[in-house]
Amino acid sequence: MAIVVQKFGGSSVATAEKIKRAAARAVAAKRAGRQVVVVVSARGDLTDELIALAREITDRPSAREMDQLLATGEQQSIALVAMAIHAAGEPAISFTGGQVGLVTDGVHTKARIQSIDAVRMRRELAAGSIVIVAGFQGVDAAQNITTLGRGGSDTTAVALAAGLKAAGEDDVVCEIFTDVNGVYTADPRKVPGARKLDVVSYEEMLELASLGAGVMHSRAVEFGKKYDIPIYVRSSFNDAEGTLITKEADNMEGIVVRGAALTKDLVKVTVRDVPDRPGMAAQVFQRIAAANIVVDDIIQNISHEGQTDLSFTAAGTDADAVREVAEALVRDLGAGGVEIDDGVAKVSIVGVGMRSHTGVAGKMFGALADAKINIQMISTSEIKVSCIIGRDQAEAALRAVHDEFDLGAEATQ
Repeated sequence: MAIVVQKFGGSSVATAEKIKRAAARAVAAKRAGRQVVVVVSARGDLTDELIALAREITDRPSAREMDQLLATGEQQSIALVAMAIHAAGEPAISFTGGQVGLVTDGVHTKARIQSIDAVRMRRELAAGSIVIVAGFQGVDAAQNITTLGRGGSDTTAVALAAGLKAAGEDDVVCEIFTDVNGVYTADPRKVPGARKLDVVSYEEMLELASLGAGVMHSRAVEFGKKYDIPIYVRSSFNDAEGTLITKEADNMEGIVVRGAALTKDLVKVTVRDVPDRPGMAAQVFQRIAAANIVVDDIIQNISHEGQTDLSFTAAGTDADAVREVAEALVRDLGAGGVEIDDGVAKVSIVGVGMRSHTGVAGKMFGALADAKINIQMISTSEIKVSCIIGRDQAEAALRAVHDEFDLGAEATQ
């Protein structure tokens, strides 16, 4: 029997009425002949409220205890959704991440999934129950509660679908219900002319998600790609078809740029006068990795008199940790100093068509130049071009590149 994993975000379960609406979707899917797993986030702004409460207690809460605290938000949601499904006349059972066999590493607040035991889910599905699972959380090998980071419920949903497929279920799809109608060419709140996409490849969505397109979590897309799980991004509030995230098809390269994205919460770090000798870059980034800081763009300048400058970007939420590590590196490596700029953003364009078309980067740079926006750093992949710019010009930059590539115009999908 076909299995559908439905994920509902915080805005989709914020009130009793919305919880009933989510439950009705799950019940409708079951009555249409499918087995149903539901993954839910904490209601509304509850996670933010819990974080604020913790900050009232201490400026430096323990990461382990933060996971204990934040996991309670999803536990409220699963019980309420189960109650709503019971009230609609269908059997349902709720599980925490640990109860459903989702095991992570031991990195609190940003854990990564190690394994999923689908036995309990499959047993309950076979018995006719709708299974409701808390998103965003799991347990490590020592049974400590861990959380997957913001947006981690997307990852939970696709990972559970992948776990069911790996356990022998052939027909598994994942539906991500959110407060927008699908994946757009840019954030429609920032670019009024943004257009909803009917289909996007895993590769394009992975880039867009990692670059600030908040509709999907990048780690969720990684699971979808690895296990070939079709992912539908749909609205919780209407029956529109949404956007399908799937394998790349031959005709996808006909569209050069699929979408544009903006990452606003970045910090740029420059370590000055680093000794230019073999192994120095390795020492720098090994130390940063040991602090569980994810680095994005990296630039090393041309050496001058045996020294070089090394610049990189990281998430703004890691600014304090980055500063601490960078200042220690300056002392230990004999570098000249460190500069930290917390006023930067990144604008990017993404499209598999870039592999077979020339002039794309130049066209993007020209659009930013025409808008009087200075480029501080550039990074590329075969399907992406990104520019680091001043944060005060971020939204203007997004609109400029979106217009330059006519992303709001209708195109053959």
